[in-house]
Amino acid sequence: MENKEDKRIYTLSREAPFKAVVKMSVPLIFGMFIMVLNNLVDTYFIGLTGDDYQMAAVNLAYPVMMVSVAISNMIGTGASSFIARCIGSEEKNKAEHTLTSAFTLTVINSLLVTIAGLVFLSPLVSLLGAKENTFLYTQQYVSVILTGSIFTMGSYTTGALLRSEGSVRYSMTGMIVGTILNIGLDPLFIFALNMQIKGAAVATILSNAVGFGVSLLYYAGRKTLLRPSAKYIIPTKEILREIYWVGVPASLETLLTSAAYTVNNNLAVNYSELTVTAMGIAQKVLSLGNYVYQGFASGTQPIMGYNYGAKNPDRMRKILKAGVLTVTGTEIVLMLIYAVFAPYLIDIFTDSGEVIEIGAHVLRRLMFILPFVGTVSMCRMSFQAMGKPQYAFGITLIRQLILYIPLLLLLDKVFGFNGMLWAQPITEAVMMAVSLILLTTVIRKIQGWEESE
Repeated sequence: MENKEDKRIYTLSREAPFKAVVKMSVPLIFGMFIMVLNNLVDTYFIGLTGDDYQMAAVNLAYPVMMVSVAISNMIGTGASSFIARCIGSEEKNKAEHTLTSAFTLTVINSLLVTIAGLVFLSPLVSLLGAKENTFLYTQQYVSVILTGSIFTMGSYTTGALLRSEGSVRYSMTGMIVGTILNIGLDPLFIFALNMQIKGAAVATILSNAVGFGVSLLYYAGRKTLLRPSAKYIIPTKEILREIYWVGVPASLETLLTSAAYTVNNNLAVNYSELTVTAMGIAQKVLSLGNYVYQGFASGTQPIMGYNYGAKNPDRMRKILKAGVLTVTGTEIVLMLIYAVFAPYLIDIFTDSGEVIEIGAHVLRRLMFILPFVGTVSMCRMSFQAMGKPQYAFGITLIRQLILYIPLLLLLDKVFGFNGMLWAQPITEAVMMAVSLILLTTVIRKIQGWEESE
């Protein structure tokens, strides 16, 4: 019988493409669905307070969480890409050095985020778009989230590192435990201890801390292929270069998304603060679809990285084809569900008729990103897996700075609220074509590399 290492390597190297994509992605999608629940739990319980301004504040504070995720993605994605390639080229010591260095960098970065965020807390809250009715609530929520940055960032980074070696089930266990805990802690802190929105933030951070701890137990229990070691705490120049070469474009995607989210909120608040509430609920409901495509993209990334390191471009092409077809079909099904059930999904989180009406309208516009965005993400993650972040950076730059934010401002000015809602679907449709052209170009180069061997 194959041992655990053999099974994980077999999935990366030889298993049938569709089966490999499903095996690596579905557990991760399930884990990400749990993360969606983690986010929606806060929204649900704060909604029970009957205070729509607290609901708006959670939405306004969301970019702060996204910044923490972006920085952890920088380390997690960069390190996991290099680790997968090292495993593929049978360089285990270098892979373990990269793993340990990723933990060191995560601790340093989380401390910097906490200190900088708390020092500039008031101007940060203003920048997020908080006004008179939402400023204090947003400030309370953000201060707690910043204080617990090490747990949020550690949880995300560790998940990526576990996936890089094929340990997908381990990576999602921490997410599941954290979410279950959050479901129990939210009503305790929000209602029983009467902490309101601040209680929701405390529950989130404590849940992330426990989830992070559970993930670390797999390394401590020697259940993983790779293990961190004290002798590898200081990264080499090569490891730093590889982590940041791939990781910076990955983090820019999330950082620029956060910037776009902030621009979006600042435009929406001009219509009303309840519009921000409605958009926040709709975007969080839509996040189920977002995490599905992210799950497929993240699940295929280690396979791509391994086979790039093993110099097997034929399998890379097959994995890409299987991944794109699977994610596109899944997202179309989800889009149809949103189209039919939009008002009922928004109604779960609020009793306000106005918020339900606006939220359903928003959801039925934003859902049109789904047939396109999965392919964009798959292409971008494939570039990162191959250690070719210049293409991932190009996708990010065009997507957010050249298309989405300018379109958001232009369509809002010309067509008002409905116009700004169409900015993202238009952007993703264009980016699907751009991403496929870039990917086709790279595949041709890989084919030439294969023929020259």
